[in-house]
Amino acid sequence: MTVSTELPTPIAAFLEAINAGDATAAGRTFTEDVSYQLLVPYPAVVGRAAAVTALRDALGEADRVRWDVVSFAVGDRVAHVERIDRFWFGEREAAIECTGVFELRDGLIAAVRDYADLGTWRERKAAALGQ
Repeated sequence: MTVSTELPTPIAAFLEAINAGDATAAGRTFTEDVSYQLLVPYPAVVGRAAAVTALRDALGEADRVRWDVVSFAVGDRVAHVERIDRFWFGEREAAIECTGVFELRDGLIAAVRDYADLGTWRERKAAALGQ
């Protein structure tokens, strides 16, 4: 295993695109047959177009987003990225702790599995929306 102090380029580019709210740019970091589980245990969306659509829908719910990297571990083909995913609804923020497992192939992201507590996310999002 190679030890890295930097995120692999496709993951860094993916996060940059997410923070810009640009699902299309995020999609350019994916393999054509990417598998993306936006929240485990829900089924993955498969294929670049489906992943871009799912990301566009998720990002489009908020006025802005920022996914902050807390820590990461990188192997030869897998990276575990601990994040705080922040979504703003108007001026109110809903943030959720998340861990993304990224599988890399041929310089692109071939799979993503995001793990977060759905109950906590629902509570925080509802509070941010004033519900």
